[in-house]
Amino acid sequence: MIVEFGEILTDRERKNFAILDLIRRKGPITRTEISKETELNIVTVSNYINAYIQKGLVIEGGLDVSTGGRRPVVLELNPKAGYIIGVGLDLFSIIGILADLKANVLLKINKARPAGAESALLEALNEVIEELIAKSDLERSSIKGIGIGIPGIVDRKGGTIRWPQQMGSIYISTLRNMLEQKFGIPVFIENDATVAAFGEREFELESDVKNLIFMYSGVGCGIVINGQIYRGSTGCAGELGLPNLTPEEKEKWRGLARWQADLGLTEMAQEEIKKGKKDSKVLELAEGDASKIDSKAVIEAAREGDALAVSLVRKAGEELGVRIAYLVQVFNPEVVVIGGGIEKAGSVLLDEIKRVVREKTFEELGHQVRIVPTQLGEDSVAMGAISLVIQHIFTYLMI
Repeated sequence: MIVEFGEILTDRERKNFAILDLIRRKGPITRTEISKETELNIVTVSNYINAYIQKGLVIEGGLDVSTGGRRPVVLELNPKAGYIIGVGLDLFSIIGILADLKANVLLKINKARPAGAESALLEALNEVIEELIAKSDLERSSIKGIGIGIPGIVDRKGGTIRWPQQMGSIYISTLRNMLEQKFGIPVFIENDATVAAFGEREFELESDVKNLIFMYSGVGCGIVINGQIYRGSTGCAGELGLPNLTPEEKEKWRGLARWQADLGLTEMAQEEIKKGKKDSKVLELAEGDASKIDSKAVIEAAREGDALAVSLVRKAGEELGVRIAYLVQVFNPEVVVIGGGIEKAGSVLLDEIKRVVREKTFEELGHQVRIVPTQLGEDSVAMGAISLVIQHIFTYLMI
């Protein structure tokens, strides 16, 4: 569960989320089964359920098999009670998704991620949201929230989003207010790696997975501890690499500097091409122009077996594996999910990461952790943003 910085939920709000999320995950389900799962007495459960039915959040279905006496009525979440928009990015794309209250995907838009300043990124966010609303043919009032997983350092205590590359920043409230005024829909903003971790746990991993790390490219990770997103004291936990090292310090403390989001694949490939490795598939995919080489070309070439690209992806996997090994030692997660776009490199990258983690950690930690690619793929951030909005709808009954 993700709660706003400094937010303390009331008992009723916690029960709202517990009951409604259980119905979403395990419905059709009876009142008695809800009572057992949540450890709430049956009268309390019935009172809450009655309120949800009146609001149209929950609907009564058919009758369950009886174990004696009257056959119990089963309950389901009403997927049409509200709709959600989620927007997120990976290395290559900006993804917008419209989903119902059960997180069923109804509409998806995929656009190339804009290059350049953050103003272009914010403009693209606006365009994706506008297009989803226009194509949905839904009454705007039926869209209950817009979730956005955004890159950058999201400082909940200071209330800002900062992009270190250009040293620009914006107040979270400014961005939220701008979007809410434009679309007339509540907006929820969170760091991309954080919502990706939450979405992966909510929608794809087994419900008993309580501790996981979502490795979002090479610059950040989302952390789940005991089933709860860990944000740290200011909401900025999960940023990898030290940002202010001098060139001398980077050379002295190799591996501690902040990486490029693509694990340095673009830069390494361009350097190798300049050294004379002109016969690589990487250069062919860049139309013969080394300046047009990007990580997408390197990953595609690696998947096709190009020797240079495979060697670069393996090198990146080795270095990423060392970072993940440190995190495995510190957090002892059950699962590490690789995402953000780099997972598209496939087994060449994953096998190298797994090898390094097994070799460089204590066997009690490194041998039991599962390292897997994101099952949500390019949708991981957008779906995580949708799960963030659904959580708010359930907790505060935003219907």
